[in-house]
Amino acid sequence: MSVIPFSQALRERTWSGHGESEGAGFMHDLMTGKGTREDYIALVVQHYFVYEALEAAARTFEADAEAQPFLSDQLTRMPALEADLVFLLGDDWRAQITPLPSTEHYVARIREIEAEGWSGGFVAHHYTRYLGDLSGGQAIGRLMKRHFGFETNGILFYLFDQIADPKAFKETYREQLDAATWDAVERERVIDEVLVAYRFNTEMFEDLTAAKAAA
Repeated sequence: MSVIPFSQALRERTWSGHGESEGAGFMHDLMTGKGTREDYIALVVQHYFVYEALEAAARTFEADAEAQPFLSDQLTRMPALEADLVFLLGDDWRAQITPLPSTEHYVARIREIEAEGWSGGFVAHHYTRYLGDLSGGQAIGRLMKRHFGFETNGILFYLFDQIADPKAFKETYREQLDAATWDAVERERVIDEVLVAYRFNTEMFEDLTAAKAAA
């Protein structure tokens, strides 16, 4: 009997969570042209807080042997997010933004993992965000360009100029997952944490929908 590679098991075991996240009503409206420019800005704002925490954690894990293979400056999103927010909200954007409750919980979980020094948990969140950005995120960027007339300003977050071949990059990333030295118990913990990350993402979309309805 052949052994299923960990990257394949991870993808298959978490696919339902991914589907729930992608299928959230807020993103459906945004992708189909029913959402507004303000809706898109609200999403960018929440991404800012998540990636601020994630990329701070990445610096903490730079010297960690298990996390280090997954770290790449080519993935860094914070400069792009900051430039997008300047374009979308103006130079005083920092004074205009606040995290939603679900985003605060998401950020708190990433910081908790960082404080614990749990590299497997960090990789779970890293995998969930960045491989998503290199996959469905590319389609989101193109649709936002079409719906709102963006060129590059406003959608820099979705543009990975330093990654010439996203497909090859993702394949290498999955090979690194397969090569990780985690035992069976740790691999289960990583899979569980990816599901946690998807749940946070879904809750963030739900909060965005509620905030829109209350506006």
